[in-house]
Amino acid sequence: MDELKINVLYYGDNLEILRKYIPANSIDLIYLDPPFSSKRHYNILFKEATGELSAAQIKAFSDTWHWDQAAEDTFQEIINTAPPKVAKLIDAMVDGLGRNDVTAYLVMMTIRLVELHRVLKDTGCLYLHCDPTASHYLKLVLDQVFGVKNFQNEIVWHYRRWTAQAKRFQRLHETLFFYTKTGNYKFNTQFTPYTAGSLERKRQGILHRFKRGEEPYLVTTTREQGVPEHDVWHIPFVPPSAKERLGYPTQKPEALLERIIKASSNEGDVVLDPFCGCGTTLVAAHSLNRRWIGIDITHLAIAVMRSRLEDTFRGIQVEAIGEPVDVAGAKALARQDRYQFQWWALSRIKAKPFPEERRKGADKGIDGVIDFVDRDEATGKPSMKRAVVSVKSGHVHVKDIRELKDIASRHAMGVFITLEPPTREMRTEAVSAGSYHSPLWNKEYPKIQILTIEELLRGKAVDMPSPTSPYAKAPKVSKKEEQLPLEGS
Repeated sequence: MDELKINVLYYGDNLEILRKYIPANSIDLIYLDPPFSSKRHYNILFKEATGELSAAQIKAFSDTWHWDQAAEDTFQEIINTAPPKVAKLIDAMVDGLGRNDVTAYLVMMTIRLVELHRVLKDTGCLYLHCDPTASHYLKLVLDQVFGVKNFQNEIVWHYRRWTAQAKRFQRLHETLFFYTKTGNYKFNTQFTPYTAGSLERKRQGILHRFKRGEEPYLVTTTREQGVPEHDVWHIPFVPPSAKERLGYPTQKPEALLERIIKASSNEGDVVLDPFCGCGTTLVAAHSLNRRWIGIDITHLAIAVMRSRLEDTFRGIQVEAIGEPVDVAGAKALARQDRYQFQWWALSRIKAKPFPEERRKGADKGIDGVIDFVDRDEATGKPSMKRAVVSVKSGHVHVKDIRELKDIASRHAMGVFITLEPPTREMRTEAVSAGSYHSPLWNKEYPKIQILTIEELLRGKAVDMPSPTSPYAKAPKVSKKEEQLPLEGS
């Protein structure tokens, strides 16, 4: 195993990434917000050219697990290789609950928690974020993997948001289990500021502090930082209108991650998020001068995270390990998952995916779009324009260009991305489409452009006016940001 790389994104199954890239006893803090087995499909919103969040959505991931051959294989691996007490628990759970969606989820989580325990330093901490769907089962697994004595807190994150009528109490909290690897762990006490009333009583010398088994005593100094933070956290949910909101389905507030990172790590420590989604953990860690590692299994999430980090921290260079670096890698990705290939290819030209349900009729064959600002020739006012994108991973033919020409005739431009080399007839057909004239830039651009994956990997870009970002733009931080080096990396 190579030395640990930091401030990087990894694309792929986090179990494989942990085993291949993350050495034992190398991580100071782990935060994970895994799918909860809630049987929901989570969508990601993209930004329209106007800057508003689009009604169009792309399915980012399915929070559904099934007992299939992969689950059976993982179960057998746990029985044969996991610590005996872990194997015994999982065997009992599967025996008692049966082979179903819930146990498939628990098996998936258990094998990963064993690996997370391996990579965590002896002084390290782990926070697992979950909801009531499976929290009671996960607590049992955590007790066996980390040890009951290393359970520190069950933290309740309470928030308010709009609710719908229901025949039960409204669900407005989630749970975080806080575990350590040993009893010798890092912890920086966090404080809640005194209220105005408490400060006034404190000034008057009548604010009492109690200790178990002792008489109450007066708090007379005004230099204390406040009340030590308790295990019920009132942190607002990220509202849809917030600048922080990026449209990612399970986005958590930065304030939540900042509290965890401040409490259980120091500057320069390494923070790992193996289910990092839109990257809130990474942004919070970088802002607090921690080093970080993010892992996700979709290229859509990798693209969102890279865009968010680059928007937030001026000059940051984000490496994504596991993305194709050559044509052979691109072909392997296309064979493995056509949609992941499309998302990866679209991210290379900063295009947003086009929802599958809208790829019909006049838009059939369109996989993505790129929005850009131009000037209306008639009025001279700013006008939003669009380039439509088609991505092909298999055999290509001149008819593909003719179909794109027809669709692009209703838009400014068309872009054709192909894994296989285009034919001479395809290039001739593309040239016959003529050009798009930009009044704003007073420049001609090819109406139809063909780019091969090989060209994209060499850095070739679409020849067009400056595009708008497909993602909701994250606010920049005001402080000077630098990537912290790791000795030996």
